[in-house]
Amino acid sequence: MSRLVLAIDTATPAVTAGVVRMHNGPDAGVEVLDEQVTVDPRAHAERLTPNIVAALWEARVGPGELDAVVVGCGPGPFTGLRVGMATAAAFGHALAVPVRGVCSLDAIAAGSVGEVLVVTDARRREVYWARYRDGKRIDGPAVNVAADVPAGARAVAGSREHAALFGLQMLPAEYPTAAGLVAAVDDWVGEPEPLVPLYLRRPDAKPQAVPR
Repeated sequence: MSRLVLAIDTATPAVTAGVVRMHNGPDAGVEVLDEQVTVDPRAHAERLTPNIVAALWEARVGPGELDAVVVGCGPGPFTGLRVGMATAAAFGHALAVPVRGVCSLDAIAAGSVGEVLVVTDARRREVYWARYRDGKRIDGPAVNVAADVPAGARAVAGSREHAALFGLQMLPAEYPTAAGLVAAVDDWVGEPEPLVPLYLRRPDAKPQAVPR
């Protein structure tokens, strides 16, 4: 018995789409059939659908064969998150399959050992961050300037530019992966929670005042 999952994330500059087969029973495990990643902070809307189509094609999986969709819900910028989550919701609705949202930082931390800090670019000279112990989140997610992020981790993962600010051992994981997104799901059996974006602060864009 296995489950085919489409994994999507647009919370970072990486536009990620992958097809994962989850094996149950004695051969339990995760098999990434294909993963398409484009690193471009300005191309979420342009690249996500082509990456999904390419991943399905390379994996030799038809959309109707999918059993679930997993999407990273941030933290991340307003526009990027909206693209990924709206696309995931549309696929789930069209295919009548559950859509499960996960913290994108959890996907970066998946499989890590010991106490690890994960950071991504929050702009405004700030970082999104969370701390993990053996891949399980113990603090965060939150947004702060680097100097205000609590200390205590042995290593750091995530955005290379921002990870370098902490003087810790840098782990290879930089962006959410298809395998990491799937690993971040806590419950595959229950009814999925509504998708809630982790903006952690108000978007940069503000509505114009309505003239009286």
